[in-house]
Amino acid sequence: QRLGQWFYEVDVVTAWGERLRRHQLRSEPVPHFGGVPLALLGGVALTLMPPPLRFEGQEHWIRPETRWRPEVLRLRDVPVVALDLSGSPLTYDGLDNLVPLTRLQHLDLSGCPHLDDWALGRLHVFGNSLRELSVARCPHVTERGLATLHHLQELQRLDVAGVRVPSPGLVRILLEEMLPGCQILGMDLGDSTRMGTPTPSGGGKSPV
Repeated sequence: QRLGQWFYEVDVVTAWGERLRRHQLRSEPVPHFGGVPLALLGGVALTLMPPPLRFEGQEHWIRPETRWRPEVLRLRDVPVVALDLSGSPLTYDGLDNLVPLTRLQHLDLSGCPHLDDWALGRLHVFGNSLRELSVARCPHVTERGLATLHHLQELQRLDVAGVRVPSPGLVRILLEEMLPGCQILGMDLGDSTRMGTPTPSGGGKSPV
């Protein structure tokens, strides 16, 4: 059943890829919104509706489950400063779509099933802008990937709840030394022996 499901998913992805290729051959530009290419995330065509995001100068989030107002279209060229990709099939390759977001301050990657250490290393491009980052409950993220976040010297809040590392207390100390002034959430400072387990930290939820 598992192999059957896998082949079914491969067929679906292949069909989407062929459809996108034909779309590009017709020379139709890939749509953008706030600097975000809306065609691909992790190599899988998702939807032309962008994920939850917030624009520069705006206090409210634009979410796909809410009705878009016509005035939102005027924000088309306004930089995106916050992006919620929690639970999405984002991969290392999909992060290339986020590189144009040079003013990105908040990025929620919590619960992304394919996010790994290599992908975290790709986040160095946001070293001068990113203030808040969540990689909570990402099963393929380890202490090696967390070590690559030393480039994010502007980071003020890092949520690592549920990230399994050999010595949570030690890793937290190393993160605090590596990112001075950054609040580390989700690791027990007093535990240096058992595997990391989730602790209450907001679970990577977008700030209100």
